Amino acid sequence: MGPLSPALNLVANHFYAEYYARHDAEHGVAVSVPHVLLALLSEGPKYGLQLREEFEAGTGEVWPLNVGQVYKTLGRLERDGLAESDGTGQDGREKTGQKRFRITPRGAEALAAWLRTPPDLTSPPRDELVMKVLVAARVPGTDAHEVIQAHRVYLLELMQQWTRLKEGEARDDLSLALVVDAEIFRLDAVIRWLDAAEVRLARAAAAPPQPASAPAPVPAPQLRRLGARR
Repeated sequence: MGPLSPALNLVANHFYAEYYARHDAEHGVAVSVPHVLLALLSEGPKYGLQLREEFEAGTGEVWPLNVGQVYKTLGRLERDGLAESDGTGQDGREKTGQKRFRITPRGAEALAAWLRTPPDLTSPPRDELVMKVLVAARVPGTDAHEVIQAHRVYLLELMQQWTRLKEGEARDDLSLALVVDAEIFRLDAVIRWLDAAEVRLARAAAAPPQPASAPAPVPAPQLRRLGARR
């Protein structure tokens, strides 16, 4: 696959960073670089630069990876016994850039376990968009429906860009097609939530105010007679 198109650059760098990067960092759902590198090493021994290129190609080139991060991660995998390398260059000294890495049996077990372990989705994420809608509904003088519409328009534009990628570059690129499908479904879910939130806010605004509930009556004290059995 050639250089990224302007549309893909816009979507990958702007949308993903703005809407999901902080959420991923807080909740650990970003791409697991160590495990993806282990998956690539399961195909056979590879150099660090080769791993970076195959990582980006294998994720549809949506998640760029710094070569320094690759070697740092490989160092941790070696330290933990999940990968190993040939160790030295031609002059006998260790040269990280010339080392070929391979997965170990322990690394293969860790990769298999990771693939079958569901991500932790038991608690809702602290999503920035959800927080903005919640805050907009409380701030005096703020039109929450206007806030929702601004985000809806933006997300619809992004969905159109993803759809164009699906009908263009992604048709012949399986990895990119899978990423594009995931983002289209994700965007669709966010937009549908905005629609539902707008309906709920409108319903709440039209409902008559609820009267304040009366405090619960204080029970009358019970006098204990002298000499009464306990």
